[in-house]
Amino acid sequence: MNVTELVDNLTQKGVKLWVDNDKLRIHSPKGILTPEIQNELAKRKAEILSLLQRKNNDSECPTDNGQSLSLQTIGRLIGGFSQKTDTDFKPPVTNPEVMAQKLKITFRPLPKGYQEAAIIKFREQLAQKLQDCGVQIVDWESATKEMNYEITIPLTNLRKTIKTRVVKADVSAIIDVERKPNLLSKLKICIAENLYNFYSQFIWKHQKQSVSKIAQFISWAEENIQPVEDPTNTQIIILTDLDEEFVSSNLPYQQKIPIGVNTLVRTFSEIVIGVSANQISILNMNLSDSTFPVESIDDFVLKSLTPKIYVPILPLPLSRFTLSQYDPNQSPYAAQLVKFGQELAATELLPSGFKIDDVITRKSHRDIVDWMANGRTGVSYGFVAYAEPPQYVGAGEISASEWENLSPIPGFSSDELRLNQIGRRYLKTKIGNEYRYKQIPDIWVVSSRSGSKKTDLNLETDILRIGLQDRLLLQLPQAINPSAGDIKPSYDLYVMVAIALSASLYAPELIENGAPMVHFHGYPSLEWFKSDKEYYTGVHNPSVPCGTYESGVFNFLGIYDLVQQHGSDIALASLIEPDHGTNIIGRDLEYLLSRIKTGIELGEIELGGKYFPSLKQNLN
Repeated sequence: MNVTELVDNLTQKGVKLWVDNDKLRIHSPKGILTPEIQNELAKRKAEILSLLQRKNNDSECPTDNGQSLSLQTIGRLIGGFSQKTDTDFKPPVTNPEVMAQKLKITFRPLPKGYQEAAIIKFREQLAQKLQDCGVQIVDWESATKEMNYEITIPLTNLRKTIKTRVVKADVSAIIDVERKPNLLSKLKICIAENLYNFYSQFIWKHQKQSVSKIAQFISWAEENIQPVEDPTNTQIIILTDLDEEFVSSNLPYQQKIPIGVNTLVRTFSEIVIGVSANQISILNMNLSDSTFPVESIDDFVLKSLTPKIYVPILPLPLSRFTLSQYDPNQSPYAAQLVKFGQELAATELLPSGFKIDDVITRKSHRDIVDWMANGRTGVSYGFVAYAEPPQYVGAGEISASEWENLSPIPGFSSDELRLNQIGRRYLKTKIGNEYRYKQIPDIWVVSSRSGSKKTDLNLETDILRIGLQDRLLLQLPQAINPSAGDIKPSYDLYVMVAIALSASLYAPELIENGAPMVHFHGYPSLEWFKSDKEYYTGVHNPSVPCGTYESGVFNFLGIYDLVQQHGSDIALASLIEPDHGTNIIGRDLEYLLSRIKTGIELGEIELGGKYFPSLKQNLN
């Protein structure tokens, strides 16, 4: 394990490592730093110090849309990374060409006798296009290494050594073709699954195993499984026949959900690329039904595939939050959120989703998904949220001369962010043709928890309160035990706080009395938007998944772009996410509900990608 992997693994477990006066400082949850890990840290102290110092000295990345703020500052603000010593902060990247240059991809050799001509041709084109974009293509032998492990055969004392090849941790993705099991393979799968169930119950005694260990255990029987050293860094991408039923605009989106989920489970992959003679489709857990003409492969590779590899879908661990509790009965915004969800039920924009146990029948597969979903027992599509009015202390805006008297903040550019005497942060940002000096308010958003039924929220248990100050905060309802396993914030929380923060800075009238937000996996048509004070943006963004700094940054910049184009008097903003869906924020709950319901009645809002091409063409 190299030093970067060591630090990243510890960070994911809640360990904080930072440099203070050239000394390594560590803060760890109880039980994480075993004697073996402590010895490893001691041996590699110099390497770790060097890595952390390089991270702290990374040059700031400017945005490329005229926004005066660097991507590093935007990323730190929306991620709650206020300290220079935050080692798990990585500046967001929004340029797909830069993303491509950071990727390392390998192609798994084709199985013997593979004869799907269209997929073989596309595979060759894909390798060349990725290389043209700057991706490093690594041959299979260099990308993998041999690994041996032993298992004990149940009811005997016999031990068997299993030899396999695992993909190294520094490989970003494996591209493979779907391998459909024959009768013998199905028998092997049955044996492997029964063996896994036995081990889970009697050997491991229901203790959680890592994805790598599970994959290694069953990979000898699974053609589609390729063991990887680090499943959080290496994605599996499968090429297969395009599913005409799934991409059809005639099939309701609700019926596409089980098809898409089972395709990902069947192929044991994070991304599935469908190939036909004239179309390409791409599927991940966002369950987009997007398609591209084969002649648009350049755009597909750069704007759709590359971002999905660079920023995989991963939920934010609870260790990133300062936890507390609140009384939802005392929150008018929580009550409004319940009403919002109920009123949206008839629109069918928020499908109920699924329970993992109901969709995935095999225990080994369920355990892998459970590990990667951070303990979530279900998946739903879309969110409802309500941004509370921003909270200021003192002047919301100051003059240029007052700005000059403020203090710098470690970790931030002093030309972008400064601190006053009572600890309030002020941002220097360009609005129109002039610089303004705005206080960063405290942001609070009430949101449906991940996996809840958005159209039938329980006020006592389903509504979380997310805060953004100089750190991320999470308040659970008082009726909930904080140790409950399935109380997790939405994957889209970066998007929620980014929209709320950007609106408070650039379109304050939009959020001054609180503002409802909704996300659904579809798009409005061009005809839905009224000419006055209703706008959309984002159709040309790279299609990054939810739950990332990048998704938050694009939504933050979306509000900024609309204000630059149309002014700050915005009644409704639709922030488009390609291959994903739409985020809409409105100035007033009744107004937003009325507009959405009208759009449904007139057929101007639909789930799925039907209306995305017209939105994109109009902005062209």
